Amino acid sequence: MGSARSYLQTFTLVAVFCSLLATEGLRREVRGKAGGVVELECSFPLPGPAGVSSASLHVVEWVRQGLDVPVLIKFGSFVSHVNPQYEGRVSLVHISTLRLEGLQLDDQGLYDCRILLLDQPTDEQQNGTWTQLYITAPPTFIAAPSPVVQALAGSHLLLACVVKGNPTPTITWLKDDRVIQRTNDQDGALSLPEVSLQSAGRYTCHASNSEGNVTSVTRVTIKGPPVIILPPKSVSLNMSQNAFLECQAVADPPNMTYVWQKDGENVYHTASLKSRVKIMVDGTLLISGLVPEDSGNYTCMPTNGLLTPPTASANLTVMHPAKALQMPQKTYLPTGMNGVVTCPTAAQPPLLRVDWTKDGEPLDLSLYPGWTLSTEGSLFMATVNDDTAGVYACTPYNSYGSMGSSGPTSVILQDPPSFSVTPKKQYKQEAGRTLIIPCQGNDDPTIKVIWTKVDLGRRTSYSVEPNGSLLLQPLTKDHQGAWECSVVNRVASVKASAQVFVLGTSPHAATSLSVSPGVKKANVSWEAGFDGGSSQTFSVWVKKIAASDSDEKQQWFSVSVPQSSGTGLLVTGLSPNTVYQFSVLSHNKMGTGPFSEIVTARTLDPPLRRSKPKPPESLSANQDSAGVVLRWSLPEDQDPPITGFVLQSRTEQGEWLDLDEDISGNSSEIVVPGLHKDCVYELRLLSRRGELLSEPSPSVNVSTMGMEIYPATSQLLEFVPEPLLAGVLGGVAFMCLALVLLLGSACVISHKRDQRRRKKEDDSSRTICKRSPSIKTSRTSSPDSVLKKSLLPASILYPTTSSSTTTSSSQTDCSSFNIENHHRWKHLLSNHSRGRLTRTISTPISPPIELISRGPDGRFTLPLYENNMLSVHSKKSIRYDQPPRVRRCASLHSEREERKEAPFVLSVDLPPCKATEDNNTQQICGMAQLLPNREHHVWDHSSSYDVFPDLSRMCSNSSLATIRHNRELTFPVLPHIRSALGQPSTTASTLVLQMEHERERGNLSHCLKLAREREELEKELQKYSLESSSKGEKWREYSDLRDRGVGGKEFLLEESLPSYGSSPFFQRQINSPTSFLKAPET
Repeated sequence: MGSARSYLQTFTLVAVFCSLLATEGLRREVRGKAGGVVELECSFPLPGPAGVSSASLHVVEWVRQGLDVPVLIKFGSFVSHVNPQYEGRVSLVHISTLRLEGLQLDDQGLYDCRILLLDQPTDEQQNGTWTQLYITAPPTFIAAPSPVVQALAGSHLLLACVVKGNPTPTITWLKDDRVIQRTNDQDGALSLPEVSLQSAGRYTCHASNSEGNVTSVTRVTIKGPPVIILPPKSVSLNMSQNAFLECQAVADPPNMTYVWQKDGENVYHTASLKSRVKIMVDGTLLISGLVPEDSGNYTCMPTNGLLTPPTASANLTVMHPAKALQMPQKTYLPTGMNGVVTCPTAAQPPLLRVDWTKDGEPLDLSLYPGWTLSTEGSLFMATVNDDTAGVYACTPYNSYGSMGSSGPTSVILQDPPSFSVTPKKQYKQEAGRTLIIPCQGNDDPTIKVIWTKVDLGRRTSYSVEPNGSLLLQPLTKDHQGAWECSVVNRVASVKASAQVFVLGTSPHAATSLSVSPGVKKANVSWEAGFDGGSSQTFSVWVKKIAASDSDEKQQWFSVSVPQSSGTGLLVTGLSPNTVYQFSVLSHNKMGTGPFSEIVTARTLDPPLRRSKPKPPESLSANQDSAGVVLRWSLPEDQDPPITGFVLQSRTEQGEWLDLDEDISGNSSEIVVPGLHKDCVYELRLLSRRGELLSEPSPSVNVSTMGMEIYPATSQLLEFVPEPLLAGVLGGVAFMCLALVLLLGSACVISHKRDQRRRKKEDDSSRTICKRSPSIKTSRTSSPDSVLKKSLLPASILYPTTSSSTTTSSSQTDCSSFNIENHHRWKHLLSNHSRGRLTRTISTPISPPIELISRGPDGRFTLPLYENNMLSVHSKKSIRYDQPPRVRRCASLHSEREERKEAPFVLSVDLPPCKATEDNNTQQICGMAQLLPNREHHVWDHSSSYDVFPDLSRMCSNSSLATIRHNRELTFPVLPHIRSALGQPSTTASTLVLQMEHERERGNLSHCLKLAREREELEKELQKYSLESSSKGEKWREYSDLRDRGVGGKEFLLEESLPSYGSSPFFQRQINSPTSFLKAPET
C-alpha cells in the first residue's frame, strides 16, 4: 500500500512538471515600440458550444506578472476597471482582446487573460497561455549631470549618467571630444577620484542603441589653489643693478595674491630688503639697488585662500668685489698649539686671494715658519708663540677686485687648559651603589668641565659635581660604557676618558654578528659583550622567513652554544635557498641579556647533480653504397642535455678505439669512418656531456667483407658543401697561378732594367774613356764630353784634349815627371811658335776630362790621385822623377740611376800647393812648375791680367780656386769659378746635365730649349778661342825675343802685353828676368 502511494505521488509530480513545460512552450510573444499600440488576444477555449457571447454573463480579467492589481477587469456591459498605471491606455476589443496604447518601456512583461462565466456552474476558468510583451525604445536619461559642475581640487567627483532603453544602451564618456577610458564607473557614471586643474573641461555622456542615441554635456570647473604657469628663474646680476624675478599663476577663484620669501622669510619682514622690494600685480618681484647681502634663495607663493598654495624658487646671485665681513675685535689663540685667524668674506665670483697685514705692515709668510694660508683665506699657525701676538687685518680679492680690508682684530695669547686631576682608565662598581669619577682643570676661572657618555644608546641620568667630578648614583647597567671628560676654555679644550664597568648585572648584548651561509647550514660568529661580572653563555636564535603567503607563520627557535665553541656556532638543518634571520642571546647567573642585532642571510642553492648521461638506444648498422651506416635512437631528454656522441670500435676482442669523438648531439645516424676492407668490427656508441661520458650502448658487429672499396669520409668534407669546397680550391689554384706570373714578370722587368743600366754605363765609359796611343780615338764623342772639354779654359792650368788640333804630345797619356824644366819651357814656347793654340800639352797632370766624375750630390768633381789615379787634390809632395800611372777612364755615370736627382753644378777641386826642391830647383804646383826656374819673382796680386790668373791663389789649400779680376771674363768657365767672379752660373756643362735629366724624364720640349742655349754657349766658346789665339801671338813674339837674349825687353813686353805693362810685377820681371814666375817659398 505504501509503495502504490509513492508511485502515485511520483506520477503527479511528473504530470505537473510536464504541464509547466507545455505552458512554457505555449507562451506567445508580442513586440511593440514605445509610444505605439499592441493588442493581446485571449485564446482561452470556452466549454460550451455557443462560447461566450456579448449577452452572456461573464467577467474578463487581464493580469500582469508582478502586479498585484489586475490591468483590466470587465463585467458585462459595465465600465471596465483599469489599473491606475494603465489609465486611459488600455481597453478590450473583440470581447476579450486587450488593446494597449501609448506603450511605455515599463509596460514590458508577461500578461495573462482570465474569463469567469457567471451563468455556468463551473468555477473560474483561466487562460493557460501567457503572452510576453516586448517594448523597444531609444535611450532616455533617467539621471544626468547638470550643465555646469564645480569641484574642489583634490576632491572626488562623480558624474552620473543613468539611461534606460531597449535594447540596453551603450554609454560612452568624452572629455573635450576625446573618449575617456573609464576604469571606475557605476551604472554609466564617470568617477574622478582626485580632480586637479587639468580635470576641468567639457564632459559628454553619449548613450546609444539600435533605436537611437542621446547626449548630455556637462562643463566641469575646478576650484582650488593657484597653479604657477611661469616660475621664477635663477639669475646673476652685478651689484647696484635692479633685479626682476617673474612669477605668474592662474587660479579659480581668481582672487589671488603673491607672497615672496627670501631664505624662508617674507621679504617685507627682512630689514635689508623691505625698503627696496616691490611685488607687481602680475607677481613679479622687483629689488632695487642690489647689494651683496641680497644674494640668496627667493620663493614665490601665490595664494587664493584655498588649500595649500604652490611654491616656486630661484636663486639670485649678486656679483660684486670681494668683501670682508665683520671680524671679532679680539681673537684668542692657545700658546704652544696650532691656531687659526679667520677672515670672514663674501665674494662672488669666488675668492682669489687674501692679503694680510700685521701691526699695519704687510704680512710676509716667509718670515714666519709654519704659517700658511688656507684656500678660504684663513691664516694658519702651526705653533702659536710670542710672534703671533699683534693686530691683524685681511683684504680679500676676487676677479672684480676688493671692497676694502676688514676691521682689525687683536690676537691675544692664552695658555690652553690642562688637568689638575685626571680620571683613571677603568672603574668597576656593583650595581646600586654610588660611583664618583674625579676630573678637575687648572686654576682658571674660564675653564669648564663637561662630561659626556660615548656611544650613548639610551638616555641615562648623571650629574656633575661643582669640582667637576662625575656622580653616578645609583649605579645602573645603563651607566656602563666609556665616559669622556672635557676641560674647555676660550682657546682650546683637552679630553680624558674613563671606562665604567657595572658588576652584578645581566650580560650585555653581543656585537659584530656575522653569518656565513652554506647550502643547509650557516656559520654564525659574534663578539661577546660585558658579562656583568660573572661567566656568560650564549644561544643562537634562528627564524625562517616565509617564502610565500601560503606558508604558515614561522617561529624563532634557539640553538645552545657549547662552552667549547666560544663565540661561534655552526647551525645545521637549514633549507637550501631560504632566507633566515639570526640573533644571539647572552645568559649569566643574573639573568638574560638583550638580543644582539638581527642579521638576515640566505642559504645557498644546492649544487646541480651531474647525473651520468644515458647512452643511446636501438643501435643498428647497415651497409649501402655510402658504406656502413650506423643508426640509433636518441636517449630521453636530460638536464643538462648531452652535447654529443663518441663512436668506438674494436676488432677481435681487442682494445676499444675512438673512431669519431665529435658526433653532434642531434644526430641519429652516421657513416662510420676509418674502416678497412675485409675486416669484422664491433661498434658501440657513448653519450657525452662535456668531458663526462655515459655507459657504452650495446655493441653491434659490422663486416666489410666483399666491399669493393670502403670510403673514408672526412669530417671537413662532411660539413663543407661540395660547391663551396670546389670554389675554395679553384680560388687557391688561381692565386697560385697569379703569383707565379707576377714573379716571372718581375724577374723579366728586372733583367731588362739591368741590361739598360749596363748599356748606359758602357756608353758613358766609351764616351769619356782615354785611348792608348796605339788605338785611334774616334773623332765623334758625346756632346757632354766635348762640351766639358771645351769648358776648360785655354790655360796651362787647364789643359784639354782637342779633336781637331793635336800633336804627337797630345796623343800621349801622360808625360814623364823627370823631364828638365827648361825642356818643358821650350816645348811650351815651340807650341806657341807654330801659330796656333794647342789645347793638349804633355804635363805631369793628366787631362782633366779623364778625371771628372759626378759625386753623390750630383756635381762633377776631380777624384784623388791614388795608385792608378793622379789626384790634384792630394796634399802629398809629388816627385816628378817618378812616372805616375794615370787611370785611363773616368765614368760620368755615378749614382745617377739610383738617385735620379737633377744635377745642376759642375765643379772642379784644385789640389793644395806644396813645393819640394830637387837639385837646387824650386818646383811649384800646377802649370807654374813648367816655367823656367831662373829668377825669383812673385806675381803682383793687384796687377791686371788678361790670360794668366793668380797662380799663388790657385795653389792655395782651398779646394776651390779663387781668381781675382778687374774686368769681366769673356770665356765660359766652370760654374763655381764664374760664380766667384760674379758672372752668371749658367754654363754649357749645366745645360748638358739638365738635358740629360730632361731626356731621362721624357721632357723633349725642355730638352730642345736647353740644346739651343748650348749652341749659343758654343758660339761664345769659338769667339773666345779666336781672341785667345791673337793674344797668344803677342806672347809668342815676346818669348822669341827672350830666347834670343835681345835687349829692349821692357819695350817688347809692354808692346805685346799692354795690359800688364804698367803692373809693378812686370816691371820687376824685366829688371830681374831670372826670377820670372818664381813661386814663393811656403
